[in-house]
Amino acid sequence: QVQLVESGGGSVQAGGSLTLSCVASGSIFSLSTMGWYRQAPGKQRELVASITNGGSTNYDDSVKGRFTISRDNAKNTVYLQMNSLKPEDTARYYCNQRANVLIRKYDYWGQGTQVTVSS
Repeated sequence: QVQLVESGGGSVQAGGSLTLSCVASGSIFSLSTMGWYRQAPGKQRELVASITNGGSTNYDDSVKGRFTISRDNAKNTVYLQMNSLKPEDTARYYCNQRANVLIRKYDYWGQGTQVTVSS
């Protein structure tokens, strides 16, 4: 069973920066698409950014130019560098791992880390 452990959340003022990390257990990390999602109170969970096993990235329009997703396969870790944070970025951020290996599909979630941005 894969476990995802997020860290790096916290409270910052608008304009500040945070870097989230997500460490995955198991042996399929390098085969996986990794994603960061967020969920604010009363809202649906939404995709923030993702990175494929080949390194292709995708960002929600609201974070383009401010957030950067990256991965280190040697460390089974995915990062989310968040700059120029805004109060509307306040949410719980979740790490997601997805992979299709042979005929099996994998889809795992972490417990999340809270990001709070004050104005």
